[in-house]
Amino acid sequence: MKYLVRDKVLALGDDYWIEDEDGRHAFLVDGKALRLRDTLELKDPDGQILITLREKWFSFRDAMTLERDERRLAVIRRKRFSLLRNHYLVTLNEGTELDISGRILDREFKVEYDGELLALISRQWYRVRETYAVDVIREDADAALLIAVAVCVIRMAEKEREGDGGGDGDRDG
Repeated sequence: MKYLVRDKVLALGDDYWIEDEDGRHAFLVDGKALRLRDTLELKDPDGQILITLREKWFSFRDAMTLERDERRLAVIRRKRFSLLRNHYLVTLNEGTELDISGRILDREFKVEYDGELLALISRQWYRVRETYAVDVIREDADAALLIAVAVCVIRMAEKEREGDGGGDGDRDG
């Protein structure tokens, strides 16, 4: 199933809908303004919080945590020892690791588990400017988790680019 995300509204404090491929509201991203750190909530169409995305405080390297039911679900970090600059690792609480690689700022990357493709994030399918798709490949995959991972990784890559003086880190690999 493909989900459409409109990029230009990713500012903190903004709310925006993620639609399914049939144009129905699937998830609401609620940007929490007036917080000391980045906090977003991914909600279902009825307003139920599915996943909370938080910037991790006092982290040696930039990291974001994903929480479900007020318990940590996963931590996302840029992969330390990688030839590719745009390589992130999601560590789930039970120890499972998801690998994210590709051109993050270009919205062309993939999420894999143990070499198996779980989701493909791409702009190539859409002519609408500032829109990308999160294509959840496996039917039994947690779509909310994969969308939250995509949103977090993009935010982290954008913050890293801003910290590097505006250079585009996607050209390294």
